[in-house]
Amino acid sequence: MKIVNSLKTVKNRHKDSRLVRRRGRIYVINRRNPRFKARQG
Repeated sequence: MKIVNSLKTVKNRHKDSRLVRRRGRIYVINRRNPRFKARQG
């Protein structure tokens, strides 16, 4: 999982990526390709 400042660029990398909010943090998750996981922080 990458930790990035801007999730918008990570989200646009793959069409199946979605933004999810968990425990006050924002994550990008991708079920089809787990390589694209990222967290803002």
